[in-house]
Formats: sequence, structure tokens, C-alpha cells
Amino acid sequence: MPFVPKVLALSGSTREHSFNKKLVRIAMAGVTAAGGEATFLDLRDLQLPVFDEDLEKGGPHAGVKRLKEVMRAHHGLLIASPEYNSSISAVLKNAIDWASRPEPGEPPLSCFNDKVAALMACSPGALGGLRGLVHLRSILGNINVIVLPQQVAVGKVHEAMDASGQLTDPKQRASVEQLGAKVAGTIRKLHA
Repeated sequence: MPFVPKVLALSGSTREHSFNKKLVRIAMAGVTAAGGEATFLDLRDLQLPVFDEDLEKGGPHAGVKRLKEVMRAHHGLLIASPEYNSSISAVLKNAIDWASRPEPGEPPLSCFNDKVAALMACSPGALGGLRGLVHLRSILGNINVIVLPQQVAVGKVHEAMDASGQLTDPKQRASVEQLGAKVAGTIRKLHA
């Protein structure tokens, strides 16, 4: 049976109609087109508490347990990160912090080691969330994630995306889909 790259898609936004959630779904289509499987996980559904070592000592929170299970079951990540004050959102950083903590008998960074990630962002602003991706790239690179050099930032997204959540510019849409395909292809090469 041929190897199938499994890619987990996340958005750093919890807003129901988030542009970043819509953007990462476009990249998921690229994973599928490249023969991979893509799964979307809404961080809002996990209801993660703010990271606190005292809470951690009380045993795994259900949302943390679910996050880590899903991350371990995938080979790669697609992350659409909104830019909050030139950085990443608190919900995304919190999820990364929780997932980075080893449970007893678990190797350090087991949710991140050798994962392949592609980063994207969109924003109503002209830069499209680009400044926040610098921080996200640094964080992930420091916890053993292979972050692809390619990334996409869509500026003025409220004008660039239609009501159905699709980018109206075919070149822009193709570049986002190519990110998903690149993650799947890179994972396949690493597991060959």
C-alpha cells in the first residue's frame, strides 16, 4: 500500500468566519490534489486553558489530550496564522505551548519532531499578516519542525476572498494550494 502523507491544518483564529480558517482550507485542497490526506482541527473546539504548569500537574486536560493525539497522527502541518500586534495569536501560541509539553514516558517534542510545516496568513491590512509569520517560523524551527521556505501572505483579504471563502485571483489561489501540495510532497520524500 502506498504511503499517504497526513497533514493537519490549523488556524490561529477562533473566530467562526475567520479568513485564516478559509485560507488554510484552500491549502488543504493542495494536499488532497497531491495524494495526501488533510484534516482540519479548530482550536476553538478544544477549549484549551491558558498554559499553566499547575494545571498540567493535575493531569491532561481533554482538549490538550485531543490536540496531542491529532498532532501525533499527522506527518505535517498547515498553519494559517492571523497577525496580532505584529506577532501570532495567543490561542496559537497557547496550543503550541501545550503540545510541546511531554507527558510521563513521552519523548520531548513528540508532537513536533520532524514534522513538515507550511505557513500562511491573511489580513485586511496590506501586508497580509506577514510580520507574524516571522515569529511563527522562529518558534516552530526551535522545536524541531521543518518549516518550508515558501509561505503566502494575502493582503486585503476582505477584497481578495469571495463569500464562499475562495480567493478570486487564480494565481493567489494556486500559490496557496501549492503550499499544501509542497507539504505533502516533502513528507512523501522524507518517508520514502
